[in-house]
Amino acid sequence: MNRASLDKRPDEVATMFDDVAPKYDVVNDVLSMGQTRRWRRIVVEAMDVKAGQRVLDLAAGTGTSSEPYADAGIDVVACDFSLGMLKVGKRRRPDINFIAGDATRLPFADNTFDASTISFGLRNVNEPKKALAEMLRVTKPGGRLVIAEFSQPVVPLWRTMYTEYLMRALPAIAVKVSSNPDAYVYLAESIRAWPDQDHLAAWLQEAGWEDVTYRNLSGGIVAVHRAQKPDGPGTDPATGAKALASHTGPVAKLRRNITRTQR
Repeated sequence: MNRASLDKRPDEVATMFDDVAPKYDVVNDVLSMGQTRRWRRIVVEAMDVKAGQRVLDLAAGTGTSSEPYADAGIDVVACDFSLGMLKVGKRRRPDINFIAGDATRLPFADNTFDASTISFGLRNVNEPKKALAEMLRVTKPGGRLVIAEFSQPVVPLWRTMYTEYLMRALPAIAVKVSSNPDAYVYLAESIRAWPDQDHLAAWLQEAGWEDVTYRNLSGGIVAVHRAQKPDGPGTDPATGAKALASHTGPVAKLRRNITRTQR
């Protein structure tokens, strides 16, 4: 793995996404062999939100992931750090509220949203644990979090084949269909370097989320994690930040409380 290509500053990553914004959704459909839309549909089902509720869609990019909520009468805020992505999205869907924001310092008050979600963007955050704590802060007590992210295939042979696709076939395809193939080399490397399902679940628990579960999709290529913010009058919006600052326990200890949904 080329570690240098992963050591990008947040502004460099934002510029990279600005460059690929015009064709980003089309390229994703090609590279995922059409699976992206199915994965996003499962995320919407897992969110289980209703008209009148307010949803934070973090790392929303061009707003493709936000559209189902808006179409259902849900007040969705599409937040991303790439101005290029937001501009493309706003031109296509002027009815959606697009807001520029840093996932580690969200521009929202405590307890603002009924539910929060982030799809295929957490691994591109410079400090993902801070993002998990920030999403906890802005979500109302009892509110839900749903994360879709690339993960580790659970069958060894399938994992090997998938890694070969990421590092060989994906960049080659990107050369033909993308305006910035180097961006997809970075994305492939970031997927391979990302922690597995149990580690992300443990991070959620560290950040203060509870009732953590996850479901593997496409053999573990993608995992959808769900969690809930503790409910009750004593819930402190800064719980996540405090938990991260004080947590010293091993991941293995946290794993015992994680539920894996087999579907």
